[in-house]
Order: sequence, then structure tokens, then C-alpha cells
Amino acid sequence: MNALNKVIIFGANSAIATEVARQLAARGSQLFCVARGGPKLDDLLADLRVRAGDDALVHGASADLADLQSHEAVWADAQATMGGVDAVLLAYGNLPDQQRCENDVAAMCDAIHLNAVSAVALLTIIARDMEEQGSGVIAAISSVAGDRGRQSNYIYGAAKGMLTLFMQGLRNRLAKKGIDVVTIKPGFVDTPMTAAFDKKGPLWASAEVVARGIVQAMEKGKGEIYLPWFWRYIMLIIRHIPEFIFKRMSL
Repeated sequence: MNALNKVIIFGANSAIATEVARQLAARGSQLFCVARGGPKLDDLLADLRVRAGDDALVHGASADLADLQSHEAVWADAQATMGGVDAVLLAYGNLPDQQRCENDVAAMCDAIHLNAVSAVALLTIIARDMEEQGSGVIAAISSVAGDRGRQSNYIYGAAKGMLTLFMQGLRNRLAKKGIDVVTIKPGFVDTPMTAAFDKKGPLWASAEVVARGIVQAMEKGKGEIYLPWFWRYIMLIIRHIPEFIFKRMSL
């Protein structure tokens, strides 16, 4: 079991990351939350300090994680403040407008940059230092969308597919170094990012339920986890639909 005593969360303002932070704070973990600055981050840190019962257990910093030049400094600040790290969670990104990305190259590049390039750049820095440390867990939120390209969201899916593949290689590299690398693949989650969706039906999960699964996966060092669990079998079916049939479907 991995200790989650000192945890750094990148993208802490996201709905899922916020729930992860709340669950960790309630159990006494020391947290360093990185997100865009402003009232939302301030409110989150205040909420976590109440849950932790000790202001010294909760720290934070503002950063634009799309800016690759900011990564080294904010990572160094987090490590120095915490006096070490047991676990890291990358939980930032956005759900781009697929139609806009199809017609606007700049918008498409921005989506790929935020959801994939900036994430793997930050993970490269984190992995370098944690490999030297020789212990801990690195987790990142990918998506079931990265398992197969579908016309409705293949820009987002391509970015998450890149992140998933990067995490696979990182897991293979760091397994021999005592580092667990955990890829988290949520399905449909009821968050502000999916506000425009019709959320009826049994496939939707709450951020709280997904966060609970993330904490458990990080503790156990699971390599790859679908949340909720049934998405593993849904995506297994989707991945194995023959291409001549799949390209005629509207997914």
C-alpha cells in the first residue's frame, strides 16, 4: 500500500480533484494544491483547512499549467514546502468544442497542448525527481475517450490517448524504480465540464464516487483503472468493433 501522507495535486480546482483533496484532507494528509489563482482556489484551500483541522496541512499555489515554463518552479516550490512527496495527481484539462476544433487549427492545437503536451511535460519533470527518490505514486486522469477515436470527440480523445500511452511507457520505466504509475480513465462524470450533456441514465457517476476510486487506486498502486468499473467492459466492446462497422456508427 502506498502512503498518501504528502500529496501534490495539479489542477486542484477541477471537480474530481477537489473531491480527492477533500477525502485526503479528512484523513489527515498534507496537501499542496496547484490551480489557476483566484477566489476558487482560495475557497478550496479554506475548505480543506477546515476539513483537515490544521492549517499547516494544506498549502497551495497558483499557476497556468499550460505554460510549460512554469512547471519547474511550481514543482520545486511544492516539494520544498511539503518537505518531500508521497504521491502526485495530475487532474487538469478541458473538454474542447469538437466542431470548433475541426474548423480552427489554433483551437485544436490549444486543446492538444493543454490536455496532452503540457501534461506529459510536467510528468517528465515529476518522474525525473521521483525516480531519484525511489518511492511514491504518480497518477494522472486520462479518459475512456482515449481508447478509440470517435467522431463526437476525437480531438479530446487524441489528447487523452497520448496521455494514456505516455503513462504506459512511464509505468514500464518506473516499475523497476519503486514508483507506481496510475492511469485513471473516468467515463461520464457529473461535473461542470460536462454541464452541456444530458445526464440521464445509469452511466453517469458523481465526482465524489470517482474520487473515492482514485484514492483507492493510488493507495494500491493499480496500473490502469476505469471509473466506474463497468467502463472497462464498455470500452472493451467499443475497441473490438470491426472498423468497417465502426466507421458507419455515430458515436
